[in-house]
Amino acid sequence: MIAEQPTAAPEVDFGSKAGWQRAVARYQQPSTPRALWQVANTFVPYVALWCLMYFSLGVSWWLTIPLAMLAGAFLVRIFIIFHDCGHGSFFGSRRANDVLGVIAGMLTFTPYYQWRWEHAMHHGTAGHLDKRGNGDVWTMTVQEYLESSRWKRFGYRVVRNPFILLLVAPLVLFLIIQRIPSTQGRRERHSVWWINLAVACYIVAMSWIFGIKAYLLIQLIVTMVAGAGGVWMFYVQHQFEDAYWERGDNWNYTAAALQGSSFYKLPGILQWFSGNIGFHHIHHLSPRIPNYYLQTCHDADPLFSQVKPITFVASLRTLTLCLWDEKTKKLIGFAPIRQRRRERHAA
Repeated sequence: MIAEQPTAAPEVDFGSKAGWQRAVARYQQPSTPRALWQVANTFVPYVALWCLMYFSLGVSWWLTIPLAMLAGAFLVRIFIIFHDCGHGSFFGSRRANDVLGVIAGMLTFTPYYQWRWEHAMHHGTAGHLDKRGNGDVWTMTVQEYLESSRWKRFGYRVVRNPFILLLVAPLVLFLIIQRIPSTQGRRERHSVWWINLAVACYIVAMSWIFGIKAYLLIQLIVTMVAGAGGVWMFYVQHQFEDAYWERGDNWNYTAAALQGSSFYKLPGILQWFSGNIGFHHIHHLSPRIPNYYLQTCHDADPLFSQVKPITFVASLRTLTLCLWDEKTKKLIGFAPIRQRRRERHAA
Protein backbone atom coordinates (compact mmCIF):
# COMPACT_ATOMS: atom_id res chain seq x y z
CA MET A 1 0.00 0.00 0.00
CA ILE A 2 1.32 3.44 -0.93
CA ALA A 3 2.14 5.82 1.89
CA GLU A 4 0.12 8.98 2.12
CA GLN A 5 1.58 12.22 0.79
CA PRO A 6 2.82 14.79 3.30
CA THR A 7 0.16 17.26 4.38
CA ALA A 8 0.20 20.71 2.82
CA ALA A 9 2.77 23.06 4.26
CA PRO A 10 1.65 26.06 6.29
CA GLU A 11 2.44 29.53 5.02
CA VAL A 12 6.06 30.46 5.64
CA ASP A 13 8.30 33.42 5.01
CA PHE A 14 10.41 33.00 1.88
CA GLY A 15 12.20 36.27 2.44
CA SER A 16 15.11 34.37 3.95
CA LYS A 17 16.95 31.17 3.24
CA ALA A 18 15.55 29.68 6.43
CA GLY A 19 12.05 30.44 5.12
CA TRP A 20 12.17 28.32 1.98
CA GLN A 21 14.18 25.66 3.78
CA ARG A 22 11.29 25.22 6.22
CA ALA A 23 8.87 25.05 3.29
CA VAL A 24 10.69 22.19 1.56
CA ALA A 25 11.91 20.32 4.67
CA ARG A 26 8.71 18.25 5.06
CA TYR A 27 9.20 16.80 1.57
CA GLN A 28 12.83 15.78 2.03
CA GLN A 29 12.00 12.57 3.87
CA PRO A 30 11.98 9.59 1.45
CA SER A 31 9.12 7.11 1.49
CA THR A 32 10.20 3.48 1.20
CA PRO A 33 6.76 2.29 -0.06
CA ARG A 34 6.70 4.95 -2.77
CA ALA A 35 10.28 4.21 -3.75
CA LEU A 36 9.63 0.47 -4.00
CA TRP A 37 6.48 1.11 -6.03
CA GLN A 38 8.50 3.18 -8.51
CA VAL A 39 11.08 0.40 -8.75
CA ALA A 40 8.29 -2.08 -9.47
CA ASN A 41 6.46 0.04 -12.05
CA THR A 42 9.67 1.05 -13.84
CA PHE A 43 12.25 -1.75 -13.76
CA VAL A 44 9.76 -4.61 -14.12
CA PRO A 45 8.15 -3.21 -17.31
CA TYR A 46 11.61 -2.43 -18.69
CA VAL A 47 12.72 -6.05 -18.25
CA ALA A 48 9.36 -7.27 -19.60
CA LEU A 49 9.82 -5.16 -22.73
CA TRP A 50 13.17 -6.79 -23.41
CA CYS A 51 11.49 -10.21 -23.07
CA LEU A 52 8.78 -9.15 -25.50
CA MET A 53 11.39 -7.87 -27.93
CA TYR A 54 13.11 -11.24 -27.83
CA PHE A 55 9.95 -13.05 -28.89
CA SER A 56 8.96 -10.30 -31.32
CA LEU A 57 12.10 -10.92 -33.38
CA GLY A 58 10.48 -14.13 -34.60
CA VAL A 59 7.46 -12.16 -35.78
CA SER A 60 8.54 -8.84 -37.27
CA TRP A 61 10.91 -5.95 -36.73
CA TRP A 62 7.85 -3.71 -37.14
CA LEU A 63 6.80 -5.04 -33.73
CA THR A 64 10.29 -4.96 -32.20
CA ILE A 65 11.06 -1.33 -33.04
CA PRO A 66 8.03 0.20 -31.24
CA LEU A 67 8.80 -1.98 -28.22
CA ALA A 68 12.40 -0.71 -28.28
CA MET A 69 11.19 2.89 -28.42
CA LEU A 70 8.89 2.27 -25.45
CA ALA A 71 11.80 0.68 -23.58
CA GLY A 72 13.75 3.88 -24.26
CA ALA A 73 11.00 5.88 -22.57
CA PHE A 74 11.20 3.60 -19.53
CA LEU A 75 14.98 4.03 -19.52
CA VAL A 76 14.47 7.78 -19.10
CA ARG A 77 12.43 7.01 -15.97
CA ILE A 78 15.15 4.63 -14.76
CA PHE A 79 17.67 7.45 -15.17
CA ILE A 80 15.51 9.73 -13.01
CA ILE A 81 15.56 7.08 -10.27
CA PHE A 82 19.33 6.78 -10.77
CA HIS A 83 19.50 10.56 -10.46
CA ASP A 84 17.56 10.55 -7.17
CA CYS A 85 19.83 7.82 -5.80
CA GLY A 86 22.80 10.06 -6.62
CA HIS A 87 21.27 12.79 -4.47
CA GLY A 88 20.56 10.31 -1.69
CA SER A 89 16.88 11.19 -1.89
CA PHE A 90 15.19 8.09 -3.33
CA PHE A 91 15.53 5.81 -0.29
CA GLY A 92 16.16 6.76 3.31
CA SER A 93 19.08 4.30 3.35
CA ARG A 94 22.34 5.46 1.80
CA ARG A 95 23.33 1.87 1.02
CA ALA A 96 20.00 1.23 -0.72
CA ASN A 97 20.48 4.38 -2.83
CA ASP A 98 23.99 3.33 -3.81
CA VAL A 99 23.04 -0.26 -4.68
CA LEU A 100 20.08 0.76 -6.82
CA GLY A 101 22.11 3.62 -8.30
CA VAL A 102 24.83 1.23 -9.48
CA ILE A 103 22.23 -1.14 -11.00
CA ALA A 104 20.46 1.72 -12.78
CA GLY A 105 23.86 3.04 -13.84
CA MET A 106 24.63 -0.24 -15.59
CA LEU A 107 21.33 -0.12 -17.49
CA THR A 108 21.92 3.51 -18.50
CA PHE A 109 25.66 2.98 -19.18
CA THR A 110 26.51 5.65 -16.59
CA PRO A 111 29.14 5.30 -13.82
CA TYR A 112 27.24 6.07 -10.64
CA TYR A 113 29.91 7.58 -8.38
CA GLN A 114 31.56 9.69 -11.06
CA TRP A 115 28.21 11.01 -12.28
CA ARG A 116 27.16 11.78 -8.70
CA TRP A 117 30.29 13.88 -8.16
CA GLU A 118 29.89 15.78 -11.44
CA HIS A 119 26.17 16.38 -10.89
CA ALA A 120 26.80 17.79 -7.41
CA MET A 121 29.08 20.35 -9.05
CA HIS A 122 26.30 21.21 -11.50
CA HIS A 123 23.92 21.95 -8.63
CA GLY A 124 26.47 24.20 -6.97
CA THR A 125 27.23 26.23 -10.10
CA ALA A 126 24.05 26.26 -12.23
CA GLY A 127 23.43 29.75 -13.59
CA HIS A 128 26.91 30.99 -12.59
CA LEU A 129 28.59 32.56 -15.61
CA ASP A 130 32.04 32.29 -14.04
CA LYS A 131 31.67 28.56 -13.32
CA ARG A 132 30.30 27.14 -16.55
CA GLY A 133 31.40 23.76 -17.86
CA ASN A 134 30.32 21.50 -15.00
CA GLY A 135 27.56 19.21 -16.23
CA ASP A 136 25.82 21.83 -18.34
CA VAL A 137 25.16 22.59 -22.00
CA TRP A 138 27.91 24.70 -23.58
CA THR A 139 26.58 28.26 -23.40
CA MET A 140 28.43 31.37 -24.59
CA THR A 141 27.58 34.98 -23.95
CA VAL A 142 26.98 37.33 -26.88
CA GLN A 143 30.26 39.13 -26.18
CA GLU A 144 32.22 35.87 -26.02
CA TYR A 145 30.71 34.73 -29.29
CA LEU A 146 31.52 38.02 -31.07
CA GLU A 147 35.12 37.89 -29.84
CA SER A 148 35.65 34.22 -30.76
CA SER A 149 37.52 32.94 -33.79
CA ARG A 150 35.60 31.82 -36.85
CA TRP A 151 36.34 28.16 -36.09
CA LYS A 152 35.15 28.45 -32.49
CA ARG A 153 31.92 30.09 -33.63
CA PHE A 154 31.48 27.33 -36.21
CA GLY A 155 32.06 24.65 -33.54
CA TYR A 156 29.56 26.32 -31.24
CA ARG A 157 26.92 26.39 -33.97
CA VAL A 158 27.53 22.70 -34.67
CA VAL A 159 27.17 21.73 -31.02
CA ARG A 160 23.96 23.77 -30.66
CA ASN A 161 22.42 22.29 -33.80
CA PRO A 162 19.28 20.34 -32.74
CA PHE A 163 20.30 17.21 -34.71
CA ILE A 164 23.72 17.11 -33.05
CA LEU A 165 22.39 18.13 -29.65
CA LEU A 166 19.57 15.58 -29.44
CA LEU A 167 20.74 12.64 -31.54
CA VAL A 168 24.53 12.61 -31.87
CA ALA A 169 25.59 14.15 -28.54
CA PRO A 170 23.62 11.67 -26.35
CA LEU A 171 25.23 8.70 -28.11
CA VAL A 172 28.69 10.23 -27.73
CA LEU A 173 27.98 11.00 -24.07
CA PHE A 174 26.60 7.63 -22.99
CA LEU A 175 28.67 5.34 -25.23
CA ILE A 176 32.05 7.12 -25.22
CA ILE A 177 32.49 9.96 -22.71
CA GLN A 178 30.96 8.01 -19.82
CA ARG A 179 33.53 5.28 -20.40
CA ILE A 180 36.42 7.62 -19.49
CA PRO A 181 37.32 8.70 -15.91
CA SER A 182 37.07 12.48 -15.58
CA THR A 183 37.74 13.03 -11.88
CA GLN A 184 40.67 12.56 -9.51
CA GLY A 185 38.75 10.76 -6.78
CA ARG A 186 39.76 7.12 -6.41
CA ARG A 187 36.21 5.81 -5.90
CA GLU A 188 34.92 7.88 -8.83
CA ARG A 189 37.66 6.61 -11.17
CA HIS A 190 37.14 3.02 -10.07
CA SER A 191 33.38 3.34 -10.58
CA VAL A 192 34.05 4.03 -14.27
CA TRP A 193 36.18 0.90 -14.73
CA TRP A 194 33.74 -1.30 -12.80
CA ILE A 195 30.73 -0.04 -14.72
CA ASN A 196 32.64 -0.52 -17.99
CA LEU A 197 33.25 -4.14 -17.01
CA ALA A 198 29.60 -4.59 -16.02
CA VAL A 199 28.40 -3.02 -19.27
CA ALA A 200 30.75 -5.22 -21.30
CA CYS A 201 29.42 -8.35 -19.56
CA TYR A 202 25.86 -7.13 -20.09
CA ILE A 203 26.48 -6.57 -23.81
CA VAL A 204 28.09 -9.98 -24.23
CA ALA A 205 25.23 -11.72 -22.42
CA MET A 206 22.52 -9.87 -24.34
CA SER A 207 24.31 -10.47 -27.64
CA TRP A 208 24.42 -14.19 -26.87
CA ILE A 209 20.68 -14.19 -26.08
CA PHE A 210 19.46 -11.98 -28.95
CA GLY A 211 22.23 -12.38 -31.47
CA ILE A 212 24.83 -9.64 -31.77
CA LYS A 213 23.28 -7.78 -34.72
CA ALA A 214 19.76 -7.83 -33.30
CA TYR A 215 20.89 -6.79 -29.84
CA LEU A 216 23.08 -3.92 -31.04
CA LEU A 217 20.30 -2.54 -33.22
CA ILE A 218 17.73 -2.79 -30.41
CA GLN A 219 20.12 -1.25 -27.89
CA LEU A 220 20.90 1.56 -30.33
CA ILE A 221 17.19 2.39 -30.66
CA VAL A 222 16.66 2.22 -26.88
CA THR A 223 19.71 4.41 -26.20
CA MET A 224 18.81 6.95 -28.88
CA VAL A 225 15.26 7.38 -27.58
CA ALA A 226 16.37 7.56 -23.94
CA GLY A 227 19.34 9.79 -24.72
CA ALA A 228 17.34 12.22 -26.83
CA GLY A 229 14.59 12.38 -24.21
CA GLY A 230 16.99 12.84 -21.33
CA VAL A 231 19.15 15.47 -23.02
CA TRP A 232 16.05 17.34 -24.18
CA MET A 233 14.70 17.47 -20.62
CA PHE A 234 18.04 18.69 -19.28
CA TYR A 235 18.29 21.26 -22.07
CA VAL A 236 14.84 22.78 -21.48
CA GLN A 237 15.43 22.85 -17.74
CA HIS A 238 18.17 25.48 -18.08
CA GLN A 239 18.00 26.82 -21.64
CA PHE A 240 14.99 29.10 -21.92
CA GLU A 241 14.56 32.78 -22.72
CA ASP A 242 14.20 34.16 -19.19
CA ALA A 243 16.79 31.87 -17.62
CA TYR A 244 19.12 33.05 -14.86
CA TRP A 245 22.83 33.72 -15.32
CA GLU A 246 24.95 35.94 -13.08
CA ARG A 247 28.60 36.50 -12.26
CA GLY A 248 30.55 36.58 -9.02
CA ASP A 249 28.77 37.74 -5.90
CA ASN A 250 25.65 38.62 -7.90
CA TRP A 251 24.90 34.90 -8.22
CA ASN A 252 22.26 33.71 -5.77
CA TYR A 253 21.37 30.08 -5.04
CA THR A 254 17.65 30.66 -4.54
CA ALA A 255 17.31 32.83 -7.65
CA ALA A 256 19.29 30.30 -9.69
CA ALA A 257 16.85 27.58 -8.60
CA LEU A 258 13.56 29.44 -8.99
CA GLN A 259 14.50 31.55 -12.03
CA GLY A 260 17.26 29.54 -13.68
CA SER A 261 15.58 26.12 -13.52
CA SER A 262 12.37 25.75 -15.48
CA PHE A 263 8.95 24.51 -14.49
CA TYR A 264 8.37 22.31 -17.54
CA LYS A 265 4.64 21.61 -17.59
CA LEU A 266 4.20 18.37 -19.50
CA PRO A 267 1.19 16.21 -20.39
CA GLY A 268 0.55 13.58 -17.71
CA ILE A 269 2.08 10.63 -19.57
CA LEU A 270 5.29 12.54 -20.35
CA GLN A 271 5.48 13.78 -16.77
CA TRP A 272 5.26 10.17 -15.59
CA PHE A 273 7.99 8.89 -17.91
CA SER A 274 10.23 11.83 -16.97
CA GLY A 275 9.74 11.19 -13.25
CA ASN A 276 8.33 14.67 -12.45
CA ILE A 277 11.70 16.22 -13.25
CA GLY A 278 9.84 18.99 -15.07
CA PHE A 279 9.44 20.51 -11.59
CA HIS A 280 13.10 21.34 -11.89
CA HIS A 281 12.85 24.60 -9.96
CA ILE A 282 11.83 22.57 -6.90
CA HIS A 283 14.59 20.05 -7.50
CA HIS A 284 17.30 22.72 -7.68
CA LEU A 285 15.93 24.46 -4.62
CA SER A 286 16.19 21.20 -2.69
CA PRO A 287 17.87 18.16 -4.33
CA ARG A 288 16.94 16.12 -1.26
CA ILE A 289 13.30 15.99 -2.35
CA PRO A 290 12.61 12.67 -4.15
CA ASN A 291 10.94 12.84 -7.54
CA TYR A 292 7.67 11.44 -6.18
CA TYR A 293 7.21 14.52 -3.93
CA LEU A 294 8.24 17.26 -6.38
CA GLN A 295 4.73 18.09 -7.58
CA THR A 296 3.32 17.90 -4.07
CA CYS A 297 5.90 20.41 -2.88
CA HIS A 298 5.24 22.69 -5.86
CA ASP A 299 1.48 22.67 -5.24
CA ALA A 300 1.83 23.28 -1.50
CA ASP A 301 3.02 26.90 -1.40
CA PRO A 302 2.06 30.11 -3.26
CA LEU A 303 5.73 30.96 -3.90
CA PHE A 304 6.03 28.25 -6.50
CA SER A 305 2.88 29.32 -8.32
CA GLN A 306 4.80 32.48 -9.25
CA VAL A 307 7.21 30.42 -11.37
CA LYS A 308 6.06 30.73 -14.97
CA PRO A 309 5.61 27.28 -16.56
CA ILE A 310 6.97 26.30 -19.95
CA THR A 311 4.56 24.20 -21.99
CA PHE A 312 5.67 21.48 -24.39
CA VAL A 313 4.78 23.59 -27.45
CA ALA A 314 6.54 26.66 -26.07
CA SER A 315 9.61 24.59 -25.22
CA LEU A 316 10.26 23.86 -28.90
CA ARG A 317 11.22 27.51 -29.37
CA THR A 318 14.11 27.11 -26.94
CA LEU A 319 16.06 25.32 -29.66
CA THR A 320 16.57 28.70 -31.36
CA LEU A 321 17.98 30.32 -28.20
CA CYS A 322 21.73 29.87 -28.11
CA LEU A 323 23.51 32.87 -26.56
CA TRP A 324 23.20 34.65 -23.23
CA ASP A 325 22.81 38.41 -23.58
CA GLU A 326 24.22 40.02 -20.45
CA LYS A 327 22.62 43.36 -21.38
CA THR A 328 19.03 42.19 -21.62
CA LYS A 329 19.44 39.20 -19.25
CA LYS A 330 17.88 36.89 -21.81
CA LEU A 331 18.86 33.94 -23.94
CA ILE A 332 18.71 34.92 -27.61
CA GLY A 333 19.22 33.30 -30.99
CA PHE A 334 21.90 33.81 -33.64
CA ALA A 335 19.76 36.11 -35.81
CA PRO A 336 20.16 39.28 -33.67
CA ILE A 337 23.92 38.74 -33.67
CA ARG A 338 24.26 39.64 -37.34
CA GLN A 339 23.15 43.20 -36.60
CA ARG A 340 25.49 43.48 -33.63
CA ARG A 341 28.40 42.23 -35.68
CA ARG A 342 27.68 44.86 -38.33
CA GLU A 343 27.58 47.51 -35.60
CA ARG A 344 30.83 46.17 -34.15
CA HIS A 345 32.63 46.36 -37.51
CA ALA A 346 31.25 49.82 -38.19
CA ALA A 347 32.46 51.19 -34.83
